Formats: sequence, C-alpha cells, structure tokens
Amino acid sequence: MRSILLFTSLVVSSSVLANSDDAYFARSTVKAFSTDLKNVLVSTMKASGPVTAIEVCNISAPAIALQHSAKEWEISRTSLKVRNPNNQANEWLNSILLDFEQRKENGEPIANIEHQEQKADAWYLVKAIPTGQACLACHGSELKPEVKNKLTELYPSDKATGFNLGDIRGAFVVKKHP
Repeated sequence: MRSILLFTSLVVSSSVLANSDDAYFARSTVKAFSTDLKNVLVSTMKASGPVTAIEVCNISAPAIALQHSAKEWEISRTSLKVRNPNNQANEWLNSILLDFEQRKENGEPIANIEHQEQKADAWYLVKAIPTGQACLACHGSELKPEVKNKLTELYPSDKATGFNLGDIRGAFVVKKHP
C-alpha cells in the first residue's frame, strides 16, 4: 500500500512539475513575443508614425508570433474587441476574457491575470494584455483621421479601438499541443 501511495505521489509531483515547467516556458514565450512586437511597433512609431506602424503590425505581428511558435508550442492573440478577424475568440476564450475583466474590476493587477487549463486538444496559458500608453495611438478612444483611415483600409471590421490606459486590451494565448 505504501509503495502505491509513494508511486502515486511521484506521478502527481512530476505532473505538477511538468505543468510548472510548461507555465514557465509559456510565460517566457509571452514575454519574448510581446517584447519583440512592442519593440518593432514603438521604433516604427518613433521613426515613421502610427500609420506606418499599423502597416508594419499587419505584416509583422503574425510573423513574430510564428517566430515564437516552435514544435508543439503556438502563440497567438485574441480580444473581446478584435482588429483582425482571424484572432476572434471562440466561446471558451471569450468566457476567459470576460472573467479577466471581472478580475480586473475586483482589483487584481492586470500583470497577474492569467488562466491555465488542460483541454482535450492541448494545454493552454491565457495571459491578459494591458493597454499601455503606446497602444493608445492605434487602439485608443481618440484616433487621428489618418489612423482611422488606415485601420479601415487594412481592417474593415476593426473593433479594437476605444481602449483607455490600463484597460485589458486582450490576451496572449499559448497552446502546447500534445
């Protein structure tokens, strides 16, 4: 009986350790992806303005996500208010995003808001994206006319505006395939 308990204990411990390692790797992937994307967008904004940054984001964001997706790992973004319809949240992610909003309203810092779940198809880490100052030029409430025009041109169904500093802009989704 003791050996069964010990074996069960070891299996559960290694399972927890694997999840801990997965969570660490997933958070590192989010940090690397968000840092690379932010660096590209901020440097483009400084050099050429928000209209060019929108064009660069249109091409670079998927490429940077692909660069940070490797083997069984995949990173993407979603939001309750998406810009790119390819990033539309499914029902499960939508409920997580709504929960994130409630957690923020309850006072939880956005930097701490995340969700981990093992589903039938994969293991997931979903991490909230805060709206920073740099985001407001293209996602804020008061957009310049040339920014609105470029968004309409590239994203005719854009819903990703109207955010304020400190809002949850969306979420990074890291998926580990079996």
